[in-house]
Amino acid sequence: MARQSPQRPDADEPELDDTDAAAAADEVEEDRPPADRALWEEVRIDPVEIALPSGTGFTLRAYRQARELTPTDVAERDQDDPFLARRQVVETEDDEEVVILDEEFAALSAEEDEDEEKDAKARRKDKAGASDDEKAETETEDDAEDEDEDDEAGDEEVPVFLTHKGRLLLFKTPESLVTFIRSGAPNDLSQLDSWNELSERLEPADIAPLDEDTYELDLVVENLRGGHDAWDHELLIEAGEIARDLAYALRLPAVLDMLSSGSSLDDLDEALRASVNGGVGGFLGRRRLKKIGAQTASLGWRTIVGKISAVVDWRD
Repeated sequence: MARQSPQRPDADEPELDDTDAAAAADEVEEDRPPADRALWEEVRIDPVEIALPSGTGFTLRAYRQARELTPTDVAERDQDDPFLARRQVVETEDDEEVVILDEEFAALSAEEDEDEEKDAKARRKDKAGASDDEKAETETEDDAEDEDEDDEAGDEEVPVFLTHKGRLLLFKTPESLVTFIRSGAPNDLSQLDSWNELSERLEPADIAPLDEDTYELDLVVENLRGGHDAWDHELLIEAGEIARDLAYALRLPAVLDMLSSGSSLDDLDEALRASVNGGVGGFLGRRRLKKIGAQTASLGWRTIVGKISAVVDWRD
């Protein structure tokens, strides 16, 4: 039987140009049903996608009360690199050695410590002039406050990722992530009571992170270098959120310090958040952004991205 030649489109039917093709693709994407979130809601764990300068990968994140979690063990990681948490990152750019400005954040912390020490001395002086009964009463109240703070710290929800021995496990494909989870390999999420259910039911099609669980750390430094007018507020705010979560879960005190209250990067984050709210607050936020040095911000974020990248374990 002779092979029939493919039919040509009718002359009256216009061919789709690139714009029409893109629109058609968007319609198909809109018609596609969203990934089933039932499993993730049941196990209270979410897939996360993180882009770093070395590549983009998938991992998992959950939030639980601090008292329910055993922190990741960083002894082996820090033994391999004993200066990981406090060393300065030195990079070469345009044939010039650039020292990342960890000193700025250390200076800010020193100022805060000095203020706290002054307050502590004032409290000690007040206690010295009190009677024995007043001292006993004050100490009892202080002990009660300390206990309350410990209880609050234990009840606080904190992040935990798919980590092992102080390293973040990242996978370049959903298939490789699911294979790892099903393998029973040791990891810090396995302590969760819903882990076994996830490992039994998870399929590659389930690894579809929500937009709010997708982070582009690889774009942050370049965006900051573009200057105030080019800053992508949503990108930078989301970067701060994931960096804080990772720094806590991976036990990176240097990164936590750089993003702590009172630091220049925390000021940047607050100004960004204020600027997107609109109104008078938004106007004041934009004014504050103009006063933040783009070079300092980009150098600080280069340090953060570098420290996070240093503790990533690419499994495929």
